[in-house]
Amino acid sequence: MTAEQSPQSSPPARNLAMLAIVAEGFLSRLSFGIISLALPLYAHRLGLSLFEIGMLMTLNQAVAMALKPVMGWVADRVGLKRSFTAAIFFRSLIALCLVVAQSPWQLYGIKSIHGASKALRDPAANALIAEQGGKKAIASAFAWYHTAKIVAGSMGKALAGILLTLTASNFSLVFNIAFLLSLLPLYSVARYVKSDRRSSHKSIHDAARPARVGSKAGPVSVPAKVAPSNMIEPSVSASSKGVILSFSILSFAINGTAEMLRGLFPILATEYAGLNEAETGLIYTASTVIVLVSGPIFGWLSDHGRQELVLLVRSLGNILSSIVYILAPDLAGFMVGKLADDAGKGAFRPAWGALMTHVSSFDPRRRAQTMSWMLLGEDAGAIAGPVLAGLLWSTWGLPVMLGVRVLLAIATEAYTIYLSRSIAAFERPKAASNR
Repeated sequence: MTAEQSPQSSPPARNLAMLAIVAEGFLSRLSFGIISLALPLYAHRLGLSLFEIGMLMTLNQAVAMALKPVMGWVADRVGLKRSFTAAIFFRSLIALCLVVAQSPWQLYGIKSIHGASKALRDPAANALIAEQGGKKAIASAFAWYHTAKIVAGSMGKALAGILLTLTASNFSLVFNIAFLLSLLPLYSVARYVKSDRRSSHKSIHDAARPARVGSKAGPVSVPAKVAPSNMIEPSVSASSKGVILSFSILSFAINGTAEMLRGLFPILATEYAGLNEAETGLIYTASTVIVLVSGPIFGWLSDHGRQELVLLVRSLGNILSSIVYILAPDLAGFMVGKLADDAGKGAFRPAWGALMTHVSSFDPRRRAQTMSWMLLGEDAGAIAGPVLAGLLWSTWGLPVMLGVRVLLAIATEAYTIYLSRSIAAFERPKAASNR
C-alpha cells in the first residue's frame, strides 16, 4: 500500500503531517489576528460607520455558515488535502487583496471570500486531523491544534498593534506581512500532509463487486468477502443522518450556552462587578494561561477513556461561572468564574474533535461533509448565544440572563449524557452485522 492510499503509513509521517497542520493553524491565525485588529481601523479610516464595521466583521461568519455543507461535500469529492491547500491559498489572497482595497464594497467582497475559504478550510482541516492524528491520540491532536490557534490569535492582535504604532498606521505594510505569514505553511502542508484515502475507499467498493475467475466452463462470478458489509451500508448511512443531526444540535447547545457572554464579559466586569480596566485585563491574562494548560490535559484525558466526562466539563464550567458571577461580583469571584468558563472551553475542543472523528467514521467517504454539519451547529450557537444573552439582559436584567444560562447548561448536560448513551446503542447493531 502506498502513502497515497494510507496517510497513516508510519508514526514519523503522521507526526510530520500533524506538525504541518498545527503550524498552518498557528500561522493562519497569527495572520488573521493581525487582520482582525487592523481591518476595523482601516474600515473606519475609509469612512464606514460603527454599524457597517460590525456587519463587515461578521460577514465572513455568515457566508461560512451558508457554504459549509456544500464545501464539505466539495472537500470529500475533490480530496481533503487539495481542499485544504486551496483554502490556504485563497485565505492568503485575502490579506493581499486588502492591500489594494480602497472602497467599502471591496472590503465586503473580500470578507465574503474569507467566509468561503473558511467554509472550505474548516471541514477539510478537521477531517485531516481525524485521518492523520493517530487513533489513540485524536483528542490530543485537536487540543494542540486549537491551543496553537488561541496563542496565535492573541499574538497576532498584539503584533498588529505594535506594527501600526511603529509604521504610523501603514496598513498596506501590515496587510502584506499578514499575507506572507498566511502563505508560509503552504509548502509544508503540500510536502508533509498525505493525501486522504480516496483511493482505498474506491478499492473497497471495487472489491465488493463479484470477481471473475477463469475456468473451463467460462468465467465464474465469485462474491468478494467484503460484500456483506457493503450490503448493509445504506441502512447504516440512513441511521447516521439522525446521529449527525443529534450531535449538530448538541454542538449548537454547548457552544451557544458557552458563548452567551462573548463580548459582554468586559461590560459585566466593569459595570456589574465594578472592576477597572487593569483588573479586567488581569482576568483575561489568567484565563489565557488556563486555556493553554487545560487543552492538552483534557485532550490526554479524552484519549484515555474520559471523553464523556471531558465533554461535560464545558457545561459544568458554564453553570459554575454563572452562579459565581451572581454570588461574588468582585475580582476574586470573577477570576474564579472566568477561569472555570475557560477551563471548560479548553476541555470542549479536544473532546468535540474526537467526537466528530468518531461520528464521521460511520461513513469515511463523507467525513468532511459530516464534520461540516457538526461545525455548522457550533457556528450557529456562537452567533445565537450572545444575541440571546443581550436580549435577556436588556429586557429582564442580568440575574435572569445568568439564570437562563444555568438552566440551558443543565439541559445541555442531560442531552450530552443521553447522546453518549444512545450512540453506544446505535453502534451495537452495526458491530453485530460486521461479525
